[in-house]
Amino acid sequence: MNQVTLKAPFSVSGKGLHTGLEIEARFLPAPENHGYKLKRVDLEDQPVIDALAENVVATNRGTVLARGEVKISTVEHALAALYAAGIDNCLIEVNAPELPILDGSAREYCEKISEVGLEEQKADKDFYYVKSKIEVRDDTTGASIVVLPDEDFSVDVKIDFPSNVLNNQYATLDRIEDFPAEIGASRTFVFVREIEPLVKGNLIKGGDLDNAIVIYDSPMEQSELDRLADLMNVPHKNVSDFGYINNVPLTSENEPARHKLLDVLGDIALIGRPLKGKVIATRPGHSINTAFSKKIRREIKHQDIQAPIYNPNKEPLMDNNRIREMLPHRYPFLLVDKIIDKGTNYIVGVKNITANEPFFQGHFPQEPVLPGVLQVEAMAQTGGLLVLSGLDEPERYSTYFMKIDNVKFRQKVVPGDTLIFHVSFMTELRRGCAMMKGYAFVGEKIVTECEFMAQIIKNK
Repeated sequence: MNQVTLKAPFSVSGKGLHTGLEIEARFLPAPENHGYKLKRVDLEDQPVIDALAENVVATNRGTVLARGEVKISTVEHALAALYAAGIDNCLIEVNAPELPILDGSAREYCEKISEVGLEEQKADKDFYYVKSKIEVRDDTTGASIVVLPDEDFSVDVKIDFPSNVLNNQYATLDRIEDFPAEIGASRTFVFVREIEPLVKGNLIKGGDLDNAIVIYDSPMEQSELDRLADLMNVPHKNVSDFGYINNVPLTSENEPARHKLLDVLGDIALIGRPLKGKVIATRPGHSINTAFSKKIRREIKHQDIQAPIYNPNKEPLMDNNRIREMLPHRYPFLLVDKIIDKGTNYIVGVKNITANEPFFQGHFPQEPVLPGVLQVEAMAQTGGLLVLSGLDEPERYSTYFMKIDNVKFRQKVVPGDTLIFHVSFMTELRRGCAMMKGYAFVGEKIVTECEFMAQIIKNK
């Protein structure tokens, strides 16, 4: 799957929830590997903030990103819409310290994305694959996010409030494509008892019944309820009438739970890569959501590339017979057993290491270790298959090393190991020359990495 950006720019405008300012935000197409970035065009130097979890500085009534002293808040609804649409690269220009709240949901963002359409790019998508259970928990609030391995992406959300109006609710999103219809129009919500602290904290200057659901569920004096109604600039309500206070009817009985799912999606977008896994969120909020995204970001920083998923039961893209048709190498120098994955710019190969390999007779008889130079050669053969697969009559060509740089051997490889090679283009193929980056994995660990240049020459 290739990366995706917007086909054309679009704009949204409206009040800011926290500032009450009239705000305009423009969403523009962006180049490959750009990610999500936000630009403050109202400031002199127009600073740009990467929409990544490590840039989250606050989570009170919204997710706040910052670079130095520059902040942008309420980013989660827009990011959820971009993420759900499969968009990898987008620049958001905004003329205020927050994005407009609109109607408190992601509905307008989804509609605008649908109107302008998407454009596929040349670079491959870089997924983050969940390979084992990941859990983030807050014992003080009972909030948790658990993510399990899965071939696809899905989210289950359960919310639980001590309220006779809103107590237990559940929402699920099994297919990301269903986000606009099932989740996107779900609005944010607030309890009446929270209004005054939010007003005193200058957190809802732009809040009203057009951009939030207000829930009245705790008995109070009529005079106190009237005073809060005046703060919200809404009609007075009888103190005994518990329920939802809103101008527009609920989109569904579990709209609050669906909105919490929307927020989870927006905060997961801060990982910077589309996720493959099943997310189970209990009593989620921006604090636990972004803590999860920060945990994944630490893993990504620790290791630039994940080990490819290897399912030995899956039919290979190229078996040994096909590889022998494309490569001239033969025993004892054919070092790729099969190809299990291939994209426009990358390829994944497998080499099973056995004690019968001829080089173990001398390297070393008492402690067999696969020579590092052969690991590099195996990566080059894998890269050669990527190049040759794009040619007519690939069997008439051979690949030759021209340069090897930045080789690192991290761990020895021994009989019984299965080497997984991930090789990708660093630049476009020019004049028969390819610059490539290769990694070799055993399990989840990188054992070898290198950069190399190879030339493709037609056989005489």
